[in-house]
Amino acid sequence: MRTSILTKAKRIVIKIGSRVLTSGDNGLDLALIDGLAAEVAALRGEGREVIIVSSGAVAAGRKELGIEGRPRSIPQKQAAAAIGQSHLMRTYEEAFARFGHKVAQILLTRDDLANRLRFLNARATLDTLLSFGVIPVINENDTVVVDEIKFGDNDNLSALVTNLAEAQLLVILTDIDGFYDSDPRTNPEARLIHLVKSITRETERAAGGSASSVGTGGMVTKLAAAKKAAQSGVPTLMVNGRMPGVLTEAFAGREIGTLFLPARESLNRRKHWIAHTLKPSGRIVVDDGARTVLARQGKSLLPSGVVRVEGEFDRGACVRVCGTDGTEIARGLVDYSHAEIERILGHRSNEIETILGYRYGDEIIHRDNLVVL
Repeated sequence: MRTSILTKAKRIVIKIGSRVLTSGDNGLDLALIDGLAAEVAALRGEGREVIIVSSGAVAAGRKELGIEGRPRSIPQKQAAAAIGQSHLMRTYEEAFARFGHKVAQILLTRDDLANRLRFLNARATLDTLLSFGVIPVINENDTVVVDEIKFGDNDNLSALVTNLAEAQLLVILTDIDGFYDSDPRTNPEARLIHLVKSITRETERAAGGSASSVGTGGMVTKLAAAKKAAQSGVPTLMVNGRMPGVLTEAFAGREIGTLFLPARESLNRRKHWIAHTLKPSGRIVVDDGARTVLARQGKSLLPSGVVRVEGEFDRGACVRVCGTDGTEIARGLVDYSHAEIERILGHRSNEIETILGYRYGDEIIHRDNLVVL
């Protein structure tokens, strides 16, 4: 099964973490990057398309600035990213040029993918670069990003890029051998799991936090990325990026690392975008009857099932749909603003026009714009 999955993957997203690319506090590991470039070039030689999501800019820049450890402030981090990003790209350019390949830099913020038009433009740019045989290197635009438009980490970004690019495989290169049933750094009895059929709550509990001064993501974020990819029908392979020849070994069918299988029922591209790319603006709390209808029958959300509205948002915004116990059960795009919903909540759909003086539709969130989590 593993061999079949890897053989069929013709468009691949490879996420390379800071702890893979850097050598302690000494900046970028040039020898390792040269080795990865050789392996990616070999994949290109097999007719595969490769997109790289790369960390490492801040780690590269902090050496140039003489900063020890993780930058202590946002301006320090952004200054390090500004210096490190050009250094990182020059390193990639030189490494891939040895094999006759060109690279292209793409810097993104969450806003770029949250806007549907810019999302489609980014997809078109990726398709065009790949058609010319260029290897896109994507990173978050750390020089200007703020919390409101931040992806959070490049693990999350890699999962969103997988959906954006309509890739068939996500590969996460980390500094350990794969996913363990407990933290191998603290538990010598931790067992490497080679195959994860589905990411359950037990799987999530087994994930530990980050233990690095150079990266922002730990196993929790990598597991979350694999889950997002699985929900779009894409498998994820997590392997040790510091192991020489790791990509060659993996695509030759050797059982290394951890393979996460795709979900049996995947989201379409648009619903995946709603669920994972958009940042919710508020919450709609629904009663138990509406909760059951949404979760089990896949129906639209009607005003009669709404208990209250929290936060302010306009028509077309993404919001969380929660039960009365606070549990988030769905996300969706609203057909009415928070002020309009406050006026029509608890009423029947045929009363909307009487109350508001107009009507956009019978639903607060149509089922085509609703994703049950």
